[in-house]
Amino acid sequence: MSVLNPLRRLRKRWKAFWAVNWIKTYYFNLKKFPFKMAMKLPVFIYGNYKLTCISGDVIIDAPIERAMIGIGHPFEAQTRSRGIGEVVIVGTVVFKGYVHFGKDVYFQVGKDAYCEMGTFSCLGSQATLICRERIVLGDYVRVAYETQLLDSVFHQLIDLKTDTKKDKTAPIEIGNYNWIGNRSTIMKGTITPDYMTVGSNSLCNKDYTDLGNHTLIGGIPAKLLKTDITRDWEGEQTILDGLIRKK
Repeated sequence: MSVLNPLRRLRKRWKAFWAVNWIKTYYFNLKKFPFKMAMKLPVFIYGNYKLTCISGDVIIDAPIERAMIGIGHPFEAQTRSRGIGEVVIVGTVVFKGYVHFGKDVYFQVGKDAYCEMGTFSCLGSQATLICRERIVLGDYVRVAYETQLLDSVFHQLIDLKTDTKKDKTAPIEIGNYNWIGNRSTIMKGTITPDYMTVGSNSLCNKDYTDLGNHTLIGGIPAKLLKTDITRDWEGEQTILDGLIRKK
């Protein structure tokens, strides 16, 4: 065992090294940050992510550390990627600390739009985030796989009774320590309090802050299901912190 253990550790490090797309990692950092900051490699690109456009502003509002932002980071149970991950940043993105995207995430921040991701927030595999105005995720927001966050309806709607055009966009504000279940849809105008849990396959489309903290909502559209309930954030704190810092 004394011989096998070092070999296993070496193999694990070797796999971790080759999981990083070093060409795109260096390209992203050198293009978006001053040279000294870029050489610290705060952003790691994993796998075959398509950097369609990164002409916008990328701001890290936290002490700079290596690999603190992981795009395509393999942190979930599934080990294979479909190779459809894509990043489009034309507006402004602010990372408030450690952040990670899972495999195959589509991340778009449009012109003049603002997106902010709190420390230790994440987007699970095959999630979609399209920001045309403003999307803010608080600290420790865990967005499960195949969930979509859309602050725009994209196509103009007209109220035929009043002959007025409906707003196409409205900001999304997700509170701290929110857990959003898989395959949910977070639509424009969604605002949540801290410590809210959104059940799987839910549709959120309004301000839920009056429900208070430590609540569970779910359904289409989402409604209050339970009060005085939360994910065991304290029990998982060490696991979540360690998960990102292993990148």
